[in-house]
Amino acid sequence: MAQRVLVGTRKGSFIVEQAHGRWQPRLAGHAGAGSNYVACDPSTGTLWALLGHGHWGAKLSRSTDDGATWQDATQIKYPSGARYIGTDMPGEDGAEPPSKVRTATLLKLWCIAFGPTGKIYVGTIPGGLFESSDGGQTFELNRALWNHSSRGGDLFNGDGSGETHWFGTPASESGEFAAGIHSIAVDPKNADRMLIAVSTAGVLETTDGGKSWRGRNQGMTNDYLPDPNAEWGHDPHYVALCPGAPEHVWQQNHCGVFYSDNGAANWRNVSAPESGVRFGFPVAVDAKDGRTAWLVPGKADMQRTAIDGGLFVARTTDGGQSWQQLRRGLPQENAFDVVYRHALDASGDTLAFGSTTGNLYISEDRGESWQTVGNNLPPVYSVRFG
Repeated sequence: MAQRVLVGTRKGSFIVEQAHGRWQPRLAGHAGAGSNYVACDPSTGTLWALLGHGHWGAKLSRSTDDGATWQDATQIKYPSGARYIGTDMPGEDGAEPPSKVRTATLLKLWCIAFGPTGKIYVGTIPGGLFESSDGGQTFELNRALWNHSSRGGDLFNGDGSGETHWFGTPASESGEFAAGIHSIAVDPKNADRMLIAVSTAGVLETTDGGKSWRGRNQGMTNDYLPDPNAEWGHDPHYVALCPGAPEHVWQQNHCGVFYSDNGAANWRNVSAPESGVRFGFPVAVDAKDGRTAWLVPGKADMQRTAIDGGLFVARTTDGGQSWQQLRRGLPQENAFDVVYRHALDASGDTLAFGSTTGNLYISEDRGESWQTVGNNLPPVYSVRFG
């Protein structure tokens, strides 16, 4: 199959393919609906779209004919009795509001990933990981993660500890403040190993197929916590590992860029503010060389635009010891692009990213130069090769 790019946007799902030497986008489905994430299951070729219908809520959609037609898939629901400890958004004084036990309902389908044994994983707000072992016919909540001690323990059978380290994000369809799983990194060499990232809590890992989980936040720092080195309360924006060398893991974090070469056992901050590399959302990792990664930096949390009006992609080939700014073909004046956490991807020498201003860019030389594929798309939520 020829290389193609799957794009989720605020107003539909798009497929971008090469024709007559040019990349051309086309609307493939879900016109007018929010498409949070579109991806292809490599084991079956099925396309999956995670939709947010606003008033009608979140829906899973799938296509078995390369996007020609789409059908509603089995819908994800929280089981009866699922509860969690939540908080409201912090006030202007920064003080954490009191926590309270809430009944879990699906607020957002945020990401999807596929395991080497045919499993499908979906991350949601309010912080549930759902998994399917039958091609998406049924989904079950991973209770070991849901009941993890870091978020208060088992609330199915009692009140738990009464304390949570999983705080919130306003990224749900309604803007409701709740924790969310936005990154699922499955180890292609070990079907039992997987990393997930939570806004806001940190990174967790399983090595036994989801039966148990442990925090993987050593070395991460959080500038706005009373203890910047606390075990929990971190805000990773996206976590990705190298498929060919999965001990190499990258993280674009609210408070910097972090890299691990020992499977996330320890992280080190490889930000380079002098090169514009610190704040941002997405990260893509080379498929073979775990030291090589690409970012699309932003200016700052409260100024989410390109830096000084010029858009660039940052690349490292030495594990973050040095960074290059790749600008050729990208706008260098009056650029206000913001690139969301799922909106950058790499496949071999080809990279693609899309922005909230509806711009889509592709590079076929590892980021050295870029071509504009579209300027008038809806705001882009996800970009994935598949």
